[in-house]
Amino acid sequence: MRRYPSPYATSFSFGPGPVSTALKAIIAANVVLFVGQIVFPIITDVLGLHPVFVIRALWVWQIATYMFVHGGVFHIVFNMLALWMFGTELERLWGTRYFLKFYFVTGIGAGLLTVFFSLLPVGFAQQLYRANIIGASGAIYGLLLAYALYFPDRPIYMYFVFPVPAKVFVAIMGGIAFLSSLGESGGVASATHLFGLLVAYLYLKSARLHPLSEVKYRYLKWKINRVRKKFDVYSGGRGADDWDRRVH
Repeated sequence: MRRYPSPYATSFSFGPGPVSTALKAIIAANVVLFVGQIVFPIITDVLGLHPVFVIRALWVWQIATYMFVHGGVFHIVFNMLALWMFGTELERLWGTRYFLKFYFVTGIGAGLLTVFFSLLPVGFAQQLYRANIIGASGAIYGLLLAYALYFPDRPIYMYFVFPVPAKVFVAIMGGIAFLSSLGESGGVASATHLFGLLVAYLYLKSARLHPLSEVKYRYLKWKINRVRKKFDVYSGGRGADDWDRRVH
């Protein structure tokens, strides 16, 4: 006997869903290193992104490790909250493997572009050369852009008050990052946020234009259709003359 839900039953949910194993690992790594920063402050200097150290001392690991150190409680809390809110649905859409690849390519790419940007002979860029750039925001901004591309009209509550479409939200955040990058100060670089958006856009664009992507898509579609025929599975409804056809 089939049970029907009561019209008086109400279910509540918060956020995009449960935290996946991949997100748990990223969040755990950030939290562990943040605690380590409090106990051993030198971690911030060794793992934060110093363009001058990357160029002169070849501390190249910093273009990746800067993503896991933060400048304070609010910094890490908001970054991890954004990672959960936007990353969960994207990982569900892409799969864990592609999600992790996108996250690290975006974060590392943003760090690398920041190093190159700091070499430009202009004041607001040279301020970054000896700065200590920290935080996962480069990768987080990349996730924001991807979310806006896949769910452009999905409402996001800006400052938890004003609902705006995702595409508008990302445009506003990108504009703020651009204007802030012209007068850089402090350890968390707005230029890196902007580069996170740029790398994410180029990465997603190149994935769509890559010829192998189309080949993989066609092959996967052929394989799915072959499995459907093998098990007598048909998509769609049934026509007037299909009454004996099994539809699953």
